Amino acid sequence: MNKEEELIRKKSPVNIKNKKAAFDYFFIERYTAGIVLTGTEIKSIRQGKASLVDTFCYINNGEIWVKGMSISPYFYGSYNNHDSKRDRKLLLTKREIAKLQSATKQTGYTIVPLLVFIDQHGRAKMDIALCKGKKDFDKRQTLKEKEDRREMERAIKHY
Repeated sequence: MNKEEELIRKKSPVNIKNKKAAFDYFFIERYTAGIVLTGTEIKSIRQGKASLVDTFCYINNGEIWVKGMSISPYFYGSYNNHDSKRDRKLLLTKREIAKLQSATKQTGYTIVPLLVFIDQHGRAKMDIALCKGKKDFDKRQTLKEKEDRREMERAIKHY
């Protein structure tokens, strides 16, 4: 990810993160994918009413889908409202999908959504990553590193 893409994500009015992903997985490769949404879904995302808790991606018939993503029904949606937990199609190139499909056939690898944001053109995008699951001792090491960083920051602030 280059600096320009990172700046777009920081400037985005919406940043819905999957906070547990970094704790549970090692990120191998990252991709940015478009999301196929209905009218009321994009309005709910723009209000920040979405969640990536317990989500994962799977590949079916050469298409990549996200399962378990929750987008709250739009308040003013009336009968046009969407189903909050439906599977949503992601937009990637055929080459990227083929690469992900071959990688996920290996044991221990999966595709996990990391972030939902709005790009500069007003479209909803999702950062996904090819991940390898962490073992328990890896998770303890991650917690220790996080705690050490926090202590170092406190020490710097006191001086």
